[in-house]
Amino acid sequence: MRKKVILACSECGSRNYTTMSKKDSDRLELKKHCDQCQAHTVHRETK
Repeated sequence: MRKKVILACSECGSRNYTTMSKKDSDRLELKKHCDQCQAHTVHRETK
Protein backbone atom coordinates (compact mmCIF):
# COMPACT_ATOMS: atom_id res chain seq x y z
CA MET A 1 0.00 0.00 0.00
CA ARG A 2 1.38 3.38 -1.00
CA LYS A 3 0.80 6.54 0.99
CA LYS A 4 0.95 10.16 -0.08
CA VAL A 5 3.84 12.07 1.56
CA ILE A 6 4.82 15.74 1.55
CA LEU A 7 8.45 16.76 1.01
CA ALA A 8 9.86 19.86 2.73
CA CYS A 9 13.12 21.67 2.00
CA SER A 10 15.79 21.06 4.64
CA GLU A 11 17.14 24.63 4.25
CA CYS A 12 14.05 26.87 4.38
CA GLY A 13 11.28 24.43 5.39
CA SER A 14 9.12 25.19 2.37
CA ARG A 15 6.76 22.32 1.47
CA ASN A 16 7.18 22.08 -2.31
CA TYR A 17 6.54 18.51 -3.41
CA THR A 18 4.22 15.56 -2.88
CA THR A 19 4.98 11.98 -3.84
CA MET A 20 3.84 8.42 -3.17
CA SER A 21 5.88 6.19 -0.84
CA LYS A 22 5.57 2.58 0.21
CA LYS A 23 8.21 2.76 2.97
CA ASP A 24 6.90 2.97 6.53
CA SER A 25 10.07 2.94 8.63
CA ASP A 26 12.51 5.54 7.23
CA ARG A 27 11.80 9.09 6.14
CA LEU A 28 12.18 9.66 2.41
CA GLU A 29 14.97 12.04 1.32
CA LEU A 30 15.29 13.32 -2.25
CA LYS A 31 17.38 16.06 -3.80
CA LYS A 32 14.96 18.49 -5.49
CA HIS A 33 14.94 22.10 -6.69
CA CYS A 34 13.52 24.60 -4.18
CA ASP A 35 11.90 27.73 -5.63
CA GLN A 36 12.46 29.69 -2.40
CA CYS A 37 16.20 28.89 -2.13
CA GLN A 38 16.80 28.88 -5.90
CA ALA A 39 19.03 25.80 -5.53
CA HIS A 40 18.94 22.01 -5.43
CA THR A 41 18.61 20.95 -1.79
CA VAL A 42 17.66 17.85 0.15
CA HIS A 43 13.91 17.54 0.69
CA ARG A 44 12.71 15.31 3.55
CA GLU A 45 9.39 13.66 4.24
CA THR A 46 7.22 15.55 6.74
CA LYS A 47 4.37 14.35 8.92
